[in-house]
Amino acid sequence: MAESTIDIKRRIASTKKTGQITSAMQMVSGSKLIKLEDKSQNYQVYAKKIREIVTHLAANKVLELAAMRQHAQSKTGTTEEDVLSLNNLLVERPVEKTGYLVITSDRGLVGGYNSNVLRSVMEILNDHKNPDDYAVMAIGGMGADFFKARDVQLAYEYRGVSDMPSFDEVRGIVKTIVTMFDDGVFDELYVCYNHHVNSLTSAFRAEKMLPITDLDTDRVQNSEATEYLADPSVDAALNAILPQYAESLIFGSIMDAKTAEHASSMTAMKSATDNANNMIKDLSTQLNRARQAQITTELTEIVGGAAALE
Repeated sequence: MAESTIDIKRRIASTKKTGQITSAMQMVSGSKLIKLEDKSQNYQVYAKKIREIVTHLAANKVLELAAMRQHAQSKTGTTEEDVLSLNNLLVERPVEKTGYLVITSDRGLVGGYNSNVLRSVMEILNDHKNPDDYAVMAIGGMGADFFKARDVQLAYEYRGVSDMPSFDEVRGIVKTIVTMFDDGVFDELYVCYNHHVNSLTSAFRAEKMLPITDLDTDRVQNSEATEYLADPSVDAALNAILPQYAESLIFGSIMDAKTAEHASSMTAMKSATDNANNMIKDLSTQLNRARQAQITTELTEIVGGAAALE
């Protein structure tokens, strides 16, 4: 049965309201995306500098170890273990359990953002033969609920990261994760999230964050880099700066994931707005046809009535 003009008008009005909402959400997500992209660019300056310092200090320790191996240890009174006993964040140990920090959103309406991360993480977890071989930590309600529904035990979960995260806000999160690694809850940490490529594209990443093993110390050793003066010692400097560096890595991933979330939300809301506009056009065409049919029927009735009176 064909819809009446009143029903079609109601659907058009309802669709217009939905389109207005999705359009407003698109603009809000776009505004947050621009602000967070600027914040991420500024943060990269700090991240690059602290990485240079950590790489340089770590390279100096490698050189020191090489020198100790060439000289008699009795002259210095220092053992090789002393040199290697840097902060645990730099030391690789036998991997008995792998930690996965999964970053998702706390809400829906973000397109395929969450499903892309969770599907990829489940593929990784399925490669483990024993559930005791890994520990899952979830940042974001969508991921936490997803794993609980599948009986995946969470070692840690956090909900409610703001749309514009600050380091002070997530400091407790990253400190907890670093402490768990330092305490041996897991022996290596991978952060799983969607990396922001541009406003239309994001890519899943599973980056190894702990222990910190990707420092390009060879390049520093082979270059004529400026020497750093460390007081009281390089060991003390590393012990102080390494936790901050590890925290900066995790915070950078959270901020990157939030940027991808806003981009995905903006794209999803734009698609929803476009679909609403297309539906309104189709309904308007349907309404015009219904009106034409109604007018034609009325004219036919008038002509028929006039002919009956002749």
